[in-house]
Amino acid sequence: MRIIGNQELDMDEPLWRYFRTERFLELLQSSQLYFASARQFDDPFEGAVAVLPPGFPVDPRYAEVEDTEWAFEELRRLTKVSCWHRASYESDAMWQLYAGSRKGVAVRTSTGRICAAALPFRLKPEFGHEDLWAGNVKYVNLLKERLRVSMMDRFWYKHMAFAWEQEFRLAISVRMAEEFGVSVPEYGVKVEFDVPLLIERIYLGPSLPENDAAAIRIAAKAHGLEDRIRVSSMLGTPKYT
Repeated sequence: MRIIGNQELDMDEPLWRYFRTERFLELLQSSQLYFASARQFDDPFEGAVAVLPPGFPVDPRYAEVEDTEWAFEELRRLTKVSCWHRASYESDAMWQLYAGSRKGVAVRTSTGRICAAALPFRLKPEFGHEDLWAGNVKYVNLLKERLRVSMMDRFWYKHMAFAWEQEFRLAISVRMAEEFGVSVPEYGVKVEFDVPLLIERIYLGPSLPENDAAAIRIAAKAHGLEDRIRVSSMLGTPKYT
C-alpha cells in the first residue's frame, strides 16, 4: 500500500465503515470490498481545485479552463475509491447516512489492519497488480484557495464544507491498465481483502431488525468472527438521576 503525499499516518487510528446489511453480508461472502468510481460520488466538488462563489461572474483564480481539467475528468472515471471514517467512537450521523437509518452494520478497523489485509488487485489475472493508495483527506476552503497539487493527489483534498466526514480514503488508479488495452469497468471494482484480518469489531446497528442480526451472526461465525460482534452503544439505557 502506498501513502499519498508522504503523509505520516497513525497505523493504530480507528477507522469505521458503515454498511447496509446486505452490503456487509456481501463483504463476508465474497471477501471483496467495493471501490466506487470517483464519478459516482454525490459530492459535486469531487476533485475540484477551486469553487467559484455563487453568482460571482469572474474569478481571477480560474480565468481559463486548463487542458489538465479534461484529463482529470478521465482520471475520475479511472480512479476507484473506498471511503472510511476517522473516529475514536461510533457516529450517529454515519449510522443514519450510510447504514440504512441505523438498520445496518458498522465495521471498525485501523490503517495498519487495512494495510495488512489488502490483497493484490488485478483487472485481469495476466495483468500486473495495481497500486493501492491511502491517506487522510485534507479539507480546504476552496472558495479562497486554488489547489496546486498533482491530479492523483486531488482525490485527497475536499472542500471545507465536507470536513465533518473526517475521511480516510483508499484508491486504485486503473489508468495504466486502460492504456495497455485492459477493459476498465465504467463504475466500481471489487478489491479482495483478508476479511478476518481487516475487521477488528462488528457493531450491530441500534435499529437493526432481529432477522438481519441473526443473519449477520451466522455469517460472522462462518468466518470465525462471532467474538468480534458488539451492539451499538446507542442501545444503552439512559439515566437521568
